[in-house]
Amino acid sequence: MAISRTRPPFSADERTQLTGWFQMQRAIIHYKCEGLSEEDAHRAVLPTSPLMTVAGVVSHLRWTEQTWFEVLFLGRPAEGPQFSEDPEDADMRVEGVPLAQLLDEYTEQCAISDEIIAAHDFDEVGRHPDFRSAAASLRWMLIHMVEETARHAGHLDTIRELLDGEKGYY
Repeated sequence: MAISRTRPPFSADERTQLTGWFQMQRAIIHYKCEGLSEEDAHRAVLPTSPLMTVAGVVSHLRWTEQTWFEVLFLGRPAEGPQFSEDPEDADMRVEGVPLAQLLDEYTEQCAISDEIIAAHDFDEVGRHPDFRSAAASLRWMLIHMVEETARHAGHLDTIRELLDGEKGYY
């Protein structure tokens, strides 16, 4: 089933606009993975960025959502590869993990994030006592995640074109 890549309405309340843009950017991540072979999903095409693969980006986005909404906002334990003893790019190290599994995990994490966003006011701030970024409001975190997801959707545009020539925004 294809995920809708529809822009939010031109005139709507703040929550509808922000979550609409977030949903669209997430859908573009899925779109950039459609029809990609497992080999290509794990192939690095940027010589100075060997972990910047389609699979690596999907994994990174999954763990980034978990960090901002579960850890920083809700104050849950800082768990995941990004909090490991050697965290540098740990969330992008996905050799041997099938792209379909990474996309499923990303989808599940997005659903958790959506529940958190829906249940809280945008003016609420994060709760984790150990991270300075937790002082941000949910609004700030959501806007940041729209930016983060869109930025990586742009990376996937380039990676996908270099892999197999596929182009397209949405």
